[in-house]
Amino acid sequence: MITHLNFAKGFRGGERQTMLLIQELSVRGYKQKVITRVESELANRLEGTKNLEIIRISKPYFFNLFKVKNDSLLHAHETKAAQFAFFAKMFLKIPYIVTRRVDNPIKNNFFNKKIYENASVCISLSNAIKDEILKITSDANIKIIPSAYSKLSIDENQAKVIKDRFKDKFLLGNIGELDNTHKGQFYLLEAMKKLQVEYPDIHLILLGRGKDEQIYKEQVKDLSNVTFEGFVDNVGDYIKCLDLFVFPSLNEGLGSILFDIMQAKVPIIASNIGGIPDIVSDKQTGLLVKTKSSEEIYKAILKMYKDEDLREKLSNEALKNIDNFSFKKMADRYEELYSRISAQV
Repeated sequence: MITHLNFAKGFRGGERQTMLLIQELSVRGYKQKVITRVESELANRLEGTKNLEIIRISKPYFFNLFKVKNDSLLHAHETKAAQFAFFAKMFLKIPYIVTRRVDNPIKNNFFNKKIYENASVCISLSNAIKDEILKITSDANIKIIPSAYSKLSIDENQAKVIKDRFKDKFLLGNIGELDNTHKGQFYLLEAMKKLQVEYPDIHLILLGRGKDEQIYKEQVKDLSNVTFEGFVDNVGDYIKCLDLFVFPSLNEGLGSILFDIMQAKVPIIASNIGGIPDIVSDKQTGLLVKTKSSEEIYKAILKMYKDEDLREKLSNEALKNIDNFSFKKMADRYEELYSRISAQV
């Protein structure tokens, strides 16, 4: 029995990866449990998964430790879950794994050190995340397991509708929360101001919502080459229509959406930051640019726009390695860890 812990509010990349792992392990016959907050989109989407018990709990989560007292292994998928797992280890002697998905600095305090030091294994998605864990303790047992591409469905009819909307446009895409401190869309939008004057057929579509949405809309209120599409369920249909994906993040633990872009054979421009270079090799599988540089983004877009052969070359090379990032490969790596830890108990 594997018990997954995820108390996240929304449904972002980490929750999608948690879901993919649980679903693949279910196909392999594992009996699993997932413990979430009461209002959990992850729990909603996992309803009906075979051999999975879903338990929703209220705060304070610590008072619900008894619900795992008979469990053999906990897998914490975010920070509050890691805290819960640590207390389960202290009071109930249950081993746990922590998966850290972001490269934000970890507060260097006694509690956080103990969380990572007492985990059987600390999983980081990239070298950048591993480095952050090592900054607070050298005693953590760290293993890198990258995220996986999603199982995005594509409706050819819907994709055609989208493509027809942007007929005769060279379509750029950006997918993610509209939050400049993380995703850096401000700098991409600044590049779009210059591109509208010089290359009006280059058009940007942004998928997602966030705290900076209104600020961004004000920033480009005089532009006609930017579309805010909001949150959509059919992301795969949109990706299929893109000519180029631009990912100007200011920090990124890994950037798992890039796997879905690569699988769709869409060329990539991304920031040379965090875990992104673990996925994108500059001038081999994509183009990397400095953070906070609208000028570099502008130049990279033009380079890709003008060179179809380069776009084809980069996307083909990226596609060659995509099988290393399948959800099956990810599940294989976790399955090996679960088996090893269970054998040690």
